[in-house]
Amino acid sequence: MTTAPQVPVPCPIGRAVGLLGERWTLLILRNANLGTTRFDAFRAELGVADNILSNRLARLVEAGLLARVPYRDGGRTRQEYRLTTAGAEVLPVLHALAVWGEEHTEPAEPTGSMQVIHQRCGQVTTPGRVCDGCGELVLREEEAWVRPWLSPDPIILASPVATGT
Repeated sequence: MTTAPQVPVPCPIGRAVGLLGERWTLLILRNANLGTTRFDAFRAELGVADNILSNRLARLVEAGLLARVPYRDGGRTRQEYRLTTAGAEVLPVLHALAVWGEEHTEPAEPTGSMQVIHQRCGQVTTPGRVCDGCGELVLREEEAWVRPWLSPDPIILASPVATGT
């Protein structure tokens, strides 16, 4: 399936939705922010079809939110998908979706709420910029997420790669 070329629109919300609004895209970026880098891991974690995942990853690379980085797998060179600065800067959107989802949706089965942990002080905080516990600015490298339906262990956010742009 070929998609028509995107016509630039003047509205920044329209442009963002044009890129981020496709099914699976925000979940791919969520997982990339949590450190997922390999095609097989994205597929296993998300349950997305290979062709759709391949398409979304290519589009995110083309848009500069992910970068392809070669790695060796035995005798083969393969590609990982690493978060770029632009991909890392989607974090406030993911925070907003988490807060909205907690307030306005219900899980299929009872489960604990997602938590954002400020690693510096160890306190649970509201997703955003300032820690509810210590009042300090929460830097990306100090933020961890707990998704209790998967694991009680906090996951520190992935650092973006330098892309040379």
